[in-house]
Amino acid sequence: MATPCHIIVEGNPAIVYASRGGTPNKVLPTLERFLDKFWQERDLSGEASDTPECLLAQIVVRFGYEICEDDFSNLKVGVNYDPTAEYLYLIASDRSVIVWETGDDYHKDPTLGLQACQPWISTEWAIESSVSK
Repeated sequence: MATPCHIIVEGNPAIVYASRGGTPNKVLPTLERFLDKFWQERDLSGEASDTPECLLAQIVVRFGYEICEDDFSNLKVGVNYDPTAEYLYLIASDRSVIVWETGDDYHKDPTLGLQACQPWISTEWAIESSVSK
């Protein structure tokens, strides 16, 4: 299943795009594990400068290995939203992850970005996520 997605880091103009494997049930478990480790490393080092830049770089390098499954042809970084994206994962400066689902308005004009998306709500994921922690 293709399911393209974007990963957005608040405070960084670059946008990660993966052309497949972008469903929340696939991305969120991996992204949450990755972010837990990233935030632990940042807290232990006491480093706070350039966090959006470091986070985006590590998403491409470390997280990219997990979502690409050794085929990096589906991964790119740019500054424009892709009209084919189905989900947008926003990593906020407060360390939360907000999942947005695209719709017709987004697909017609992706320059609208998050303004043309709806928050993704899944009680299944909330139950799975709380059970796994």
